[in-house]
Amino acid sequence: MRSPLRALLVPVAVMASAVLPVSTAHAADGYDRCPAGYYCMFSGLDGTGDMIKLSGNAPDLAVLGMNDRAESDWNRTSSTIHLWSDANYTGCTAVTSAGPTGKGNFFPAYRDFFSSVQFDGPGGPSCGTPPGEGS
Repeated sequence: MRSPLRALLVPVAVMASAVLPVSTAHAADGYDRCPAGYYCMFSGLDGTGDMIKLSGNAPDLAVLGMNDRAESDWNRTSSTIHLWSDANYTGCTAVTSAGPTGKGNFFPAYRDFFSSVQFDGPGGPSCGTPPGEGS
């Protein structure tokens, strides 16, 4: 003999599984992978490709696999970031400001160019304004 309670539970269980919400969460992508409080460099444009996140100085980006590979960045710190053309804070520098202007693609002349990163440092000789980018 079939239990009336069991007969009632089966359709209720099927109905409940049909109305449960499906999670549509997805992993962060692009620039959104960079957490607040970090300076991030990306090997691709628009925050794509490999990413490193820094909370302090990086005298040699080769150690982090990003030497002469960065094409975009996002400065989510309160620091001014000095990007050096050569390891150990040598060569020339470009600056990435803190705040809303500290996110974007590097000028074409500065893609795959930087070898060290310094937070709030004194900086060095400017790498200059890339050709065709100045006023």
